[in-house]
Amino acid sequence: MSIWFLLAQPFAQHALAAAALVAVTCGLIAPLVVIRGMSFAVHGTAELAFTGAAAGLLIANNPVAGALAGSLVVAVLISTLGARPRERDSAIGAILAFGMGIGVLLLGFYQGFATAATNILFGNIFGVSGGQLLILVIINLLVVAVMATWYRPLLFASVDPEAAEARGVPVARLGLLFLIVLALTVTGAAQVVGTLLVLSLAITPAAAVQRLSASPLVVAALSVVFAVVAADGGLLASFGATNIKASVFITSISFAIYLAARLAGPRLRDRRQRHRLTRQVQPADRTRAGYAPGPTGTSTATTTPPGGGAPEAP
Repeated sequence: MSIWFLLAQPFAQHALAAAALVAVTCGLIAPLVVIRGMSFAVHGTAELAFTGAAAGLLIANNPVAGALAGSLVVAVLISTLGARPRERDSAIGAILAFGMGIGVLLLGFYQGFATAATNILFGNIFGVSGGQLLILVIINLLVVAVMATWYRPLLFASVDPEAAEARGVPVARLGLLFLIVLALTVTGAAQVVGTLLVLSLAITPAAAVQRLSASPLVVAALSVVFAVVAADGGLLASFGATNIKASVFITSISFAIYLAARLAGPRLRDRRQRHRLTRQVQPADRTRAGYAPGPTGTSTATTTPPGGGAPEAP
C-alpha cells in the first residue's frame, strides 16, 4: 500500500490530527516542565493514567475518561503532598507506587479484554476514534487558553518563585494550575505514544530548544515545532514500515532532534558571543582610528595638528 492510499483513510487522518494536537499541548508546557524540574512529575502522572484507565474500564467501560480523571486526582495529590520542592520527588514516588498497585488490583476485577487499558501504557494512535479526537481538541483548547492567559506569571513563578511570591504572584495556586494542565496534556499524549514514552513529547523538545536559545518565546515556539515534527514525522515514517509501532519512530525522531541540538548548541553560543564581541569592539576601533560621531550620527574623521593640541575636524 502506498503512503498516499493510507493518508486517504480516516484512521490515518485521525491519527495525524491527534498527533498534531498532542504535540502542540506538549510543546507549550515542556519549557515550564524543564524549568520547574518536574520531569518526574510528568512520568508519575503518565504512569498513573494507567490506574485511571483501569478504573474507567471497570466502572464505565471508558478508559480515556478514567485516565483523565485519574491524572487530575494525581495532580491534586502532588500539589498537596509535594508542595515543597525538596519533598516533591519523594511524594511522587510514594503516590506512584501506591497508584500502580491499585491499577493492577482494579484490572484484576475487569472481566473483559484489557487491551484498552494496556494501550494507555504503549499508545494506540491508529485507534483514535472521533470521540477521542474531540476530547483531544477540548484538551488542546483548554491548555492553549490557560497558557495564553497565565504564561508570564507561570514563567516568573517557575524561574524565581520567591521573588514572584514577594511580588504578589499566587505561586501555590499557579503550581496547582500547572499540574492540572500537565495532567490534561499527559492524558492526551498517552493516547499517541503511551504513558511509558510520554516524556519524548513533554520534555525532550524543550530540552533540545534550551540548547539553542534562552529567549522564552523562542523556546516555546521551537518546542512546539519540534514536538509536531516528531509526532507527525514519526507517524508518516510508520506508514512506510507497518510492522513497527509509530511510537518507536516518534521517540526516535524526538531524540535525534535533541542530539542535534546538543551538537549545534555550543557552536551557536560561540557564534553569538563572537558577534557580540565584534559589535563591542568596532566602535572602540573607530574611535582609536580617529573617527568621531558627527552631529547627525554619521562618522567624521578628526586630525591632530602638528605639535599636539586638540584634534580638528576636516
